[in-house]
Amino acid sequence: MHVLEKFQYCPVCGSKHFVEQTEKSKRCESCGFEYFLNPSSAVAAFILNEKGELLVTQRRYDPGKGTLDLPGGFCDIGETVLEALRREVKEETNIEIQDVRYFCSLPNKYRYSGFDVPTLDTFFICQPVDASVLSAADDVKEALWIPLEDIHTEQFGLRSIRQALHGFLQSKAGEMK
Repeated sequence: MHVLEKFQYCPVCGSKHFVEQTEKSKRCESCGFEYFLNPSSAVAAFILNEKGELLVTQRRYDPGKGTLDLPGGFCDIGETVLEALRREVKEETNIEIQDVRYFCSLPNKYRYSGFDVPTLDTFFICQPVDASVLSAADDVKEALWIPLEDIHTEQFGLRSIRQALHGFLQSKAGEMK
């Protein structure tokens, strides 16, 4: 089900004449209010330790419960993507990050409460301030360092993570040539 299907009445005037305009908007035929469904911002981190191993987490909850993931999550209201990245990594792994560099962004759909929520996922490459403090917390079941040659994208549960990880591994392979 598309999330806009849940909006049956205009949130401004209460009219039942709240109709789909496009795949991302609904408009009230009574008062003219138009609602646009824009993507939620999310972040994820490629964190490499001094051995060149990647920090990988295991998802505690759906979507993708039990599959591998990267540390990250949704941006809060009033937060920049960098603030969200630092907060999410700290919440999930107890690690503080440094030397943060933008890698890429990808559109995605995040299945939540029976709906596909559109997201815009932004990926960063970073270094841990202190890798020894690693501990899984929040919505992470396990956190571990994995050598890049042992990473298999099909073990990661979310589409945008797999796509970004594929590009990241290709870029690292290119650096080694």
